[in-house]
Amino acid sequence: MQDLQLLDAIERFLRGEMTPEEMASFEQLRKSNPEVDEKVVEHTMFLHQIDQFSEWKNFKSSLNDVHNQLLKSGDITEEAPKATVIQIFRKYKRVMAVAASIAGITTLLIAGMATYYSQKKTASDLQRLRGEYKQEIAKKTNEVYNKVQARITKGPENTPVKFGGTGFLVDGKGIIVTNAHVVTGSSTVVVQNSRGQEFRSRIIYSNPETDLAFIKIEDADFRSIGPLPYGIRKSGTDLGEQLFTMGYPREEIVYNEGYMSAKTGYNGDTLSFQIGVSANPGNSGGPVFNKNGEVIGIITARQKTAEGVVFAITAKNIFRSLEEVKKDSTYQNIRLTLNSSIKGMERVQQIKKIEEGVFMVKVY
Repeated sequence: MQDLQLLDAIERFLRGEMTPEEMASFEQLRKSNPEVDEKVVEHTMFLHQIDQFSEWKNFKSSLNDVHNQLLKSGDITEEAPKATVIQIFRKYKRVMAVAASIAGITTLLIAGMATYYSQKKTASDLQRLRGEYKQEIAKKTNEVYNKVQARITKGPENTPVKFGGTGFLVDGKGIIVTNAHVVTGSSTVVVQNSRGQEFRSRIIYSNPETDLAFIKIEDADFRSIGPLPYGIRKSGTDLGEQLFTMGYPREEIVYNEGYMSAKTGYNGDTLSFQIGVSANPGNSGGPVFNKNGEVIGIITARQKTAEGVVFAITAKNIFRSLEEVKKDSTYQNIRLTLNSSIKGMERVQQIKKIEEGVFMVKVY
């Protein structure tokens, strides 16, 4: 596909002018071609910048119109009186002070509005993938699963789950990493493994800026799983590299696969990267693996305006956060596994080894 044809297809895609068949075909092209996917994201941002520039031009034009009206009414004049600079300053210093104050207030107002709308736009563009449960639905769901699974829930009695997400072990003795936004607002945190067993847990670290949290399982029923089969990777990943995810957008663990579509995250954020994969509420905090079974990232959000555009925090942030955790002498013995023992295995075998270390996070 030539550049002009591709650009035309992208614009039709973003404007929603494609037929369902064309849309499906184009989505498949994005998944199979990382360069096309990256161009879609870049063009989306470019169109946003054009809109912002257009708004600025309209604002400037409005100011010019007001200026011209004031000139016509005689409220202001552009003719410079014949006087020295000192005389002009003395004569108009009060007016200049008022004008400077107005200019300062206007600048602050515009800056404030820009910040507000920028934050609002970011919030509207991204969707955190924490699962949220309505009280009535959550209560009934818990009751049904308690009967069907015939298991004892470790959550507070008669209290429904408020939020849900995913976490994964970084130390086999019960240290789990998830997103900070998954556990924000919690009074109790319970984690559930792939076999449906629940364990009481406690938040030992949470940083909203990096959006990472560490949870420690504190339950007599939990048994250490020994050395983790997967490793945590410090270095980056190549564009287009195949990857897969595991998480809990539903009551059972869900596998998905995709590819790395950009080395940076939303608006060029270098602490995260973009992946081409399907993700839903409940996937937040889930691990992103490369083909060798190494954790390269943690899913955090998806872009609302583009299908299959998901962002993940880079795994090296786990190491940085761990340094903060270790400032508490209680957690000096936490050790991250660097080498993957499932490298070279078939994917089905890798999944069987990994799923024991991936947990549903339930927040009450």
